[in-house]
This record gives sequence, structure tokens and C-alpha cells, in this order.
Amino acid sequence: MDYFLCVLGMVMIIEGVPYFAAPDRMKSWMAMIMEMAPGTLRRFGLVMMVAGLALVYLGRR
Repeated sequence: MDYFLCVLGMVMIIEGVPYFAAPDRMKSWMAMIMEMAPGTLRRFGLVMMVAGLALVYLGRR
């Protein structure tokens, strides 16, 4: 459980850096994302999940 909490904390830190460093640019990126088709967002999400799974697999080997 400690390992999970550490990983969750690191994800939150990494996710928060762009919002802290460039909030105006994040707003414009969010506006672009809102205009994207749902299918495109699903494909992007799937690619990110597979890449994350691959990283976890490589890290735990």
C-alpha cells in the first residue's frame, strides 16, 4: 500500500506541474481538447494506457 501511495503522489505531482508552470497555456490546451472528437480522445486514452502498462511492466521486471 505504501508503494501505491508513493506512485499516486508522484502522478499527482507530475500532473500538477503544467498547471503551476503555465496556467494560461493549459487553458488553451483544454480548449483544444474540448473541440476534439470523442473517438480521437478515446484512441489517445488507449495509447496512453498501453504506454503506461508497458512502463509498469518494464519497471517491475
